Amino acid sequence: MTTYGTIPTSSSPGGSNLEFISREKARVKAALETRRPWKEMVHWHAFSLPHSLGDAYIRIRTNLGYFTMNYAIVVLVIVFLALIWHPISLIVLTAMIAAWLFLYFMRDEPLVIFHRMVSDKLVLLLLSMVTIVALFLTNVTYNLIASLSTGVLVVVVHGVFRKTEDLCLDDVPPQQGGWYSVIGETSGGP
Repeated sequence: MTTYGTIPTSSSPGGSNLEFISREKARVKAALETRRPWKEMVHWHAFSLPHSLGDAYIRIRTNLGYFTMNYAIVVLVIVFLALIWHPISLIVLTAMIAAWLFLYFMRDEPLVIFHRMVSDKLVLLLLSMVTIVALFLTNVTYNLIASLSTGVLVVVVHGVFRKTEDLCLDDVPPQQGGWYSVIGETSGGP
């Protein structure tokens, strides 16, 4: 038996599905544990106008790093609420998210169909095409773009107005060229 990117933990073929589910549950639980208390996020006395554009940028960067999971939950709730009045679109979107998670993001082994290994590029291409077709067929594109834009706007507004002085930043790992950081990793010192 060959492995794809991981070291096998057991040799029983029937246990692999249970191990996969167990690993993914642990991943989701670990990700949700990074959520900060909601009271800390919306503490009324922690809001003020930034002094400058640079201060607003620093606040957004810091708050994105500190409240990442909270912001993801807020955006997902906004998208869900926008699609709740379109149940077919919500079902299709949920099915597409599940397909992306199980067929592309959470796979430990290569995808095998009819005893042939399917490349990651082909899986990516097919999932992208099916997602685009599903979005157009269910007329959810406008709702999805509008709800995602609203979610991003809410996150940016909160990030700008939420002061960062009272945040406990000791338990946040330093951002070394993160997805929202303009400062990349420095190699070597003076």
